[in-house]
Amino acid sequence: MSRTYPGGLITKTPVVPSGPYVCGTAPGIWTIDQVLTWQKAGLWPSATGGQAPGTFAIFALATSGGVLSATKNKYTYSGDINALATSATQPSNYQSAAGNSTRGIFALAYNACSVAIATRNKHTYSGCVVASATSASTGNWQGSATGNSTRGIFALGLNASSVPLTTRDIYTYSSDTNGTAAAASVASYSGVATGNSTVGIFSIGTIICCCSATGVTTRDKYTYSGCTSGSATSSVASGVGKGAATGNSTVGIFAIGVNTTTREKYTYSGDVNASATASSVNSNFGAAAGNSTVGIFAIGQNLTTRNKYTYSGDVNASATASSASTNFGSAASNGTTGVNI
Repeated sequence: MSRTYPGGLITKTPVVPSGPYVCGTAPGIWTIDQVLTWQKAGLWPSATGGQAPGTFAIFALATSGGVLSATKNKYTYSGDINALATSATQPSNYQSAAGNSTRGIFALAYNACSVAIATRNKHTYSGCVVASATSASTGNWQGSATGNSTRGIFALGLNASSVPLTTRDIYTYSSDTNGTAAAASVASYSGVATGNSTVGIFSIGTIICCCSATGVTTRDKYTYSGCTSGSATSSVASGVGKGAATGNSTVGIFAIGVNTTTREKYTYSGDVNASATASSVNSNFGAAAGNSTVGIFAIGQNLTTRNKYTYSGDVNASATASSASTNFGSAASNGTTGVNI
C-alpha cells in the first residue's frame, strides 16, 4: 500500500473521499493516518452517512406530472436542503412507508401496469442502497404505515381486486421478516398513520358503505407491546382522499387530505384530538416525515409544494420544494419512527 498516493491508487488526479454524507465513497485502500486525516476534515464516509439519526427523510415522489415515477428525494432538516436519493426498483404509486434510524421500508403498492403488488423496497440510509425487502402478505395499495424502532405496522388498504381489507402486516427490521399483526377495526383504505415508541395511531380513512365510498372519522390505536388494536379518539373531519401524518414522541399531526388545508393534532397522553395549524394550500394524497422538532409535509396534488410544521408553537411555513411534482407518494425519516430522536 502506498502512503504517498491517497487510497493507494496511483492516479493523475488524487482520490478524495466524498463523505461524510449519504452515498459518500472512499475507493481504494487507506492507511489509518489517512482515514484520521479525512475524518478530521469531515470528508470520510461514516456508517450513518455522516448524519445522525433524525437528520433527514426520504420522500418517494410516486406520481409526477401524471406519470408513475421511481424518483426519491432526500430532505435534510438542517438547512432545509432537498436532493435526489437513490430511486426505487420500479415506478409505483399509492404507497406507504415506515422505518427506523437505519432503513426505510417502502411498500410500492400500485405499479405501471395498474396492478396492486406485494413488492417492498428497503432503503438503507448508509450508502443510499435500495434493494428488495420481504414482500407484503398480499398485493395491496392505498394503505398506511407507522412503527417504532424494531417493527413497522402496515395497514394494507385495498387488495388486488380493490376490496378493502382489515389486514395489517408487521415488518421486523432486524430480520427483514413479514408477519401478521392485529387487524384493523373495520375494512378500509386511503388512511394515514403515525405514532410514538409505544403506540401507532391509524386514521381509518375510507370504508365501503351501501355500495359507495364513505370517509369516516374512526381511528385505531395499535399498541406494539402485545400487538393489540383498540379504539383511539376520532378525528373531527373525515374524507375520502388520503392525507398524510407524522409526529414526535408526544403528538401526531394529521393532514386530513381531500382537497382541504385542515390538520389535526393528536396528543398521545390522554388520547386528545384538537385542531392544528392549517397547511398553506389544499392537500390530497400527500406524504410526511419528520424529526423531534419539525414535520415535513409533501402536499401532493401534483405539486412540488412542501410545508414545514414546527411542533413547538404549532407553526406552519414553507419548506424546500421537491425536485418534481408528486402525488400518491410516501416518506420515512432516519429517526426512530414516531419519536424521531
